[in-house]
Formats: sequence, C-alpha cells, structure tokens
Amino acid sequence: MIPIKDYQSSGVFPVITITVIIITAAVFLMELFSPDIEKFIYSWSLVPNRINFKDIASLYSFITSIFLHAGFVHIISNMWFLAIFGDNVEGALGKMKYLFFYLTGGVFAGLVQYFFMAGASIPSLGASGAVAAVLGFYFVRFPHHTVKTLVPFFYLVILDLPSQFILGYWFLMQFLNGAASLAVQTAVTGGVAWWAHIGGFLYGVFMARFIFKGKYQYV
Repeated sequence: MIPIKDYQSSGVFPVITITVIIITAAVFLMELFSPDIEKFIYSWSLVPNRINFKDIASLYSFITSIFLHAGFVHIISNMWFLAIFGDNVEGALGKMKYLFFYLTGGVFAGLVQYFFMAGASIPSLGASGAVAAVLGFYFVRFPHHTVKTLVPFFYLVILDLPSQFILGYWFLMQFLNGAASLAVQTAVTGGVAWWAHIGGFLYGVFMARFIFKGKYQYV
C-alpha cells in the first residue's frame, strides 16, 4: 500500500518538514557526486564497530546517518512518507519541538538498530528511523484521519483508508520482517534496518502519549 495524501491538513506551513527534505536531498547529491562514495558513506553513516560511548566524536554518526541514503528508492520513499505525515506532526508539536523530536527519533532508532547489529561493520544509514517516529506519533495523535492510498488488488485501486489501518499495517510488516531478520541473521549481514523502523515507530507512539497525555483532540 502506498499513501498518496492525507486529507486533514495541519493548517500550518510545514517549514521544518520542507527544510529537512531539502537538506536530506542536498546531502544525497553530495553523496552522489563525492569522488569516493563508499568513503563518504563510511565516514558519515552509523558503523556499529566504530561506536565508542566514551568517545563523543564517534557518536555523531547517530545524527549524520539520518541524512544519508543508499539510493533513489530509499530517499524518495522516506521523504514521500515524511511529506505526507510530517506536516500534521509539525503542526501538533510546533517547529522547534518537532525538529528535536525528528532528530531524537532518528537517534533512538539508530540505538535500537545498533543493539541488534552487535558490533557489525555494515554501515547503517537513512532517515527511516526518524520518519518512523513521525509515523508512530501520527498513529496516536491523528487516529481518525483518512489517507488516500494506492492499493494493489488484482489491479491498482485508490482507496480512502483510516490512518491507523495504514500505519498499523506498516508497523506490522516492519515487525514481521524484523523478526525474520533475526531468524536468518540479516541484522548483522546487511539489508533493511527493520529494527530501526520498529524502534522509531515505538518512540513516536511513546512521545505522543507522553506529550499529549489528557490533551487529545481526535480530529
């Protein structure tokens, strides 16, 4: 299922969401035109066996890795989801809190993936964890929103579906794939960082419940 748009606008211009998308795209271009792409990726991505919690400099990659991507599909899918769901979360939190939430969501997701990668030398990169945090927040904060969605049946159809169904299905797929990755040990051999997605989503769910406890407006 591919979300196309959500119907309920935040009513505010999503400055931070757009800025994050522009910066992420600019970093991706820098990556593409780097004289040595592999060196660029290893320099700025999260490489678990380089992490030393006693050395602050080695921890910067938990943030810098959020802005790197492994290809066009990777960056387009992440920024597509951010563009659709980020404006409402930005409207709910306010600009600076939203930026802090996005970055800390990405860091938390990176920590979860780091735990499962157990000192591997495979670089972990991408905004997926931070975007997953946005999705988790949206799942809790805007349960009655609807999302225009491209759905493959015997042919492609466009349906208006509840946001909680779309995002709940997305999280279920991440969890099932994450469990499968443990079974075949792909968590340490490369591939999709499923546990970063899971960790980011749960971070967003927790923060939405913590920040807006007793203050929900189901719109």
